[in-house]
Formats: sequence, structure tokens, C-alpha cells
Amino acid sequence: MGKEKQYWLLKTEPGEWSWEDQAANNGITKWDGVKNKQAQKYLKSMNLDDLCFFYHSGAKSRRVVGVVKVVREWYSEGEDGDGAVDMKAIGEMRRPIDLKEMKGEEGLKGFALFRQPRLSVVPVSEDVWLKVCDLGGGFEGDGVVVEDDVSGDEVDD
Repeated sequence: MGKEKQYWLLKTEPGEWSWEDQAANNGITKWDGVKNKQAQKYLKSMNLDDLCFFYHSGAKSRRVVGVVKVVREWYSEGEDGDGAVDMKAIGEMRRPIDLKEMKGEEGLKGFALFRQPRLSVVPVSEDVWLKVCDLGGGFEGDGVVVEDDVSGDEVDD
């Protein structure tokens, strides 16, 4: 029996590593440099194909901008116990969801992002995942058929 799918949120400063950086290089990169022990524990808990919100932090843009998935589980790098998880870009949010907007949503009360705002990796419950996806109109590559606003033609992501 397979492992149950989990959902996560990964924070990054856009000046350090942006969605555009992630989407380059076939969308695959290692997620490393996490020093906080709790955030490392979350990274170590990730399974193949888990989905993660890609969140831009920082003063100018605190928002969910895309979705990545785990393509390689935790592996060690060096003797100091540091490690990484490899991520692949799945798609950009159809509409980025700002932190302020999320905080105003009744269905997102208790979201770990609000309870542990300094952690760079936090778990996301399935209910919260679905609500955030709904707020953003989903993400490119989620399989949802959307109507093109201009032509009325359907676009399959």
C-alpha cells in the first residue's frame, strides 16, 4: 500500500530563489539550505509526489505563486547532517494568493503558515490545500479545464 499524499508550503525570498528560477532548468532543483530543525524534520517527512505550495516571502510579496512536487526524498549532503529534497515545478497559480487574503478567509483559520510564520517549511492539511487552490483558481497543470477569458475557448492545463 502506498504512502498517503501530503501537502506542504515552502517559503523562499524571491530575490534568493524565485518562481522563475524554479521553473527554469526543466523545473527541477534541490531544496536545501534549511537550517531550522523543525523545518528539516518536515523536509525529511516528505514523500515522492507530495505537492507543495511555492510561497514568496519577504516584505514586498508574501503570496503563494506556484506548485511543486517532490521528485526525490530527503538525502544527506555532507557530514553536518544537512540535506535536501528535490522539487519539480508543476505550475504557476492561475492567480497568486496574498497572505493578507488568506488570513481573511474563514476556512484557513489554524493554517500552520499563520501559527509558525518563521518556518520555511510547514505542513498543509488537505482542506487548506483545496481552499487555497480554490482561491487561486487552481494552478497550471492541475488538469482543470478553464475558459479563456478573451475567446471563450476552453484551455486544458
